[in-house]
Amino acid sequence: MTVAQTTQETPSPIEVTEATLPSLDKLSISDETTTAPTEPESNPTNPENPTTEDPIKIKKPALQERLARGDVPFTFGQRFLDDTQDVFSHNAWDHVEPDEEFLNFTEVQLNLQRENPVDEEAKLKYNENPAKFWDKFYKFNTKNFFKDRKWLGIEFPSLFECVKEGAGDKRILEVGAGAGNTFFPLLRENHNDKLRLVAADYSKKAIQVIREQEEFKTAHESGVADAVVWDLSAVGEDGGCSRPEGVEPNSLDAVIMVFVFSALAPDQWEQAVKNVSGLLKKGGKVLFRDYGRGDLAQVRMKKGRYLQENFYIRGDGTRVYFFDEEELRTEMEKGGLKVDHFAFDRRMIVNRQRRLKMFRCWAQMVCTKE
Repeated sequence: MTVAQTTQETPSPIEVTEATLPSLDKLSISDETTTAPTEPESNPTNPENPTTEDPIKIKKPALQERLARGDVPFTFGQRFLDDTQDVFSHNAWDHVEPDEEFLNFTEVQLNLQRENPVDEEAKLKYNENPAKFWDKFYKFNTKNFFKDRKWLGIEFPSLFECVKEGAGDKRILEVGAGAGNTFFPLLRENHNDKLRLVAADYSKKAIQVIREQEEFKTAHESGVADAVVWDLSAVGEDGGCSRPEGVEPNSLDAVIMVFVFSALAPDQWEQAVKNVSGLLKKGGKVLFRDYGRGDLAQVRMKKGRYLQENFYIRGDGTRVYFFDEEELRTEMEKGGLKVDHFAFDRRMIVNRQRRLKMFRCWAQMVCTKE
């Protein structure tokens, strides 16, 4: 759907240029905090800081209803724009495709990025040791920097099947666990005394942040949880699959991959999917969410950030890729994973004061090991 013309008289929109859009130069992994489908809307002048409450509350589906339907259809946001509504009456609208003005601006920006890439020497620095930049990131951005991903149970309700009382032996791995903003909410929801939950990240500092929390120590002592350093894209000693310490092959019921695949270079994808597939038991699930092609964060990348097509360096030295559907499906299927459900979560963020429309896009899917 496109942004509809409103029946109310509104001022002419401001022309979208690099100068008119809010700067995302410092945009980093915290950008994911704007993805919560039913959380308060993002601040329209700063997509990194979702602090603006909206007086209209959108009713969420009941938990039991979400459990009954499994992971389909994805819930996403529930504020729909139609031709009877003023675009600028709210801070954000769900399921809105980019308009022609934004698409034209996107094309101009992407061409500028291609013409001003990262120099070759800097490319080597960023690609040789990516973990160094994530360690630096988590040194300064600990657990309080991020919002807990409370939306995870809304978008992937099958996770609740693993943590409910009497669910039996369930094993879950979160890859790219960061400061634990998925890991800890899952622990708090757990009523299954046979759950095993492992957080993995290739940043030693991130794992240190998790392991220092009292909540982790209690769960670790009881045998429920662990946190380990692991490179998702690593090749095993025998040239085959790599696995985190303490996780056996073909043992997992679910692998959570939220804003982690985008940190890998395209030539690392195949090994990463092979590793994940090797850890899942038959019928095990991959629960995936990451950046979509043409997201505002991509469009706003400045000169000197372009590594290769759709792959960039952020201001803090961490890498980020923006995906389309075809390449994600291809990589998962090559690794023996069947894509059960795929969708783009699209959101139009509105700056009501400046009459600006900005478009976010995230890719979400559920895969099964055949």
